[in-house]
Amino acid sequence: MNTRHLIPVALLTLTCAAAHAGDAPRWWCPLTAPSPAHANDAVVTDALAHLDAQPHPMAHVHTQGLLPHQGIHDASDEAERDWPLALRAAVAWRLSGKPELLQQTARYLDAWANTYQPDFNPIDETNLANLFQAYALTRDALPAATRNAMATLIHRIAEGYLARLQAKAGSTYINDINNWQSHRIKLLAVSAAALGDPPLIAAARERLLLQVAANIRPDGRTVDFAQRDALHYVTYDLEPLVQAALALSPYGKDNLLEGRSSTGSSIAAALDWLEPYAEGRRAHQEFVHTSEPFDIERQKAGLKGYGGTWDPHNSAALYAQAAVLLPKYRALSGQLGSAPPVLQACALSPERK
Repeated sequence: MNTRHLIPVALLTLTCAAAHAGDAPRWWCPLTAPSPAHANDAVVTDALAHLDAQPHPMAHVHTQGLLPHQGIHDASDEAERDWPLALRAAVAWRLSGKPELLQQTARYLDAWANTYQPDFNPIDETNLANLFQAYALTRDALPAATRNAMATLIHRIAEGYLARLQAKAGSTYINDINNWQSHRIKLLAVSAAALGDPPLIAAARERLLLQVAANIRPDGRTVDFAQRDALHYVTYDLEPLVQAALALSPYGKDNLLEGRSSTGSSIAAALDWLEPYAEGRRAHQEFVHTSEPFDIERQKAGLKGYGGTWDPHNSAALYAQAAVLLPKYRALSGQLGSAPPVLQACALSPERK
């Protein structure tokens, strides 16, 4: 495939301000034009360093509820490293235009699209969003077979999670309102946005606001904080909600981070509640009063982050992504550390502003 002729087409169709076909993905930030000037960007050099890496697709992955070395935890963990590698390659291609990076992205997408069978466990599958973002960034330049196979997988994920969200409507079971539900909604939102599917996008927007009502109190506290007594799970709950809002943002004029739910709660209020901890003005001892036995297991196993004082840098990705829609968080994002690689494709990313 001669990618030199396809790259400009992709750049035109994935720009936020451009008109889009009904099934074309819209991106949530103005994308940087490819240029040799980006050849030495960290995300480009990192992606080029992995050009010889080969995909490790699995039909099923499972790490939720498992400690390292239990069941298929380790094999799944290794396989899932493919997903951010694919996204890094896609971002690096958008920045540099190097055809070998597009080929690397296609290799990973093709391998997983033709192997993976969804289980609809949102904790196991949440990071599939990396693959869907890689697809959205490269869609029009991919080989037709890869593009179609990925679209099929993304449709399965979107429709499967929507069906489960609809079936759980009104449920007060903890995993139907805590971070599990937030990750379900993220997978639906990122999938719907990657497909440019209006009915799925509308459903994702509706489900996002329902989750904000169920999960976040008007004062900004989350269900997960009450359940786990850990800021680790506040960020793990808010990150998918912010990612969902970002993915859906090109398809509406309102800011979903500021959108008020039926109870008056909002994602922005939860970010404000966490802000003093992220700034280091307040501290929190993690998991002291958790009601989840698996947290205790992980503490006893010595897993990092499941005891002691919460590290504010663990919210770096959360506030970097939130700052795209809420610029007031740009200073805090810069204080916390580097933005996720996907943000480096943005013309106004923290590294480029």
